[in-house]
Amino acid sequence: MAASRLPPAALSLKQFLQRQKILQLYRSMLRTIDQVPEEEDRRYLRSWAREEFRRNKGATDPDAIRMMITQANMHLRDLQRTLALARS
Repeated sequence: MAASRLPPAALSLKQFLQRQKILQLYRSMLRTIDQVPEEEDRRYLRSWAREEFRRNKGATDPDAIRMMITQANMHLRDLQRTLALARS
């Protein structure tokens, strides 16, 4: 049987798709934060988001990762709602 050409640390398809979902969530979070009117608040929120994603970067437990994605989505929706209310 031929040896695999993939490097030993290659992601499975499921891991790859999950990684893409997380990166999309991170980008959405930063784009939403850019809409915050106060510069000081934007800096704080950007720093908070970066630190949260960095802190959880090494997570490997699928259940924990799903929970973190759910929490991040809730934070994103809350921030979007708050910004929508502030504009009205």
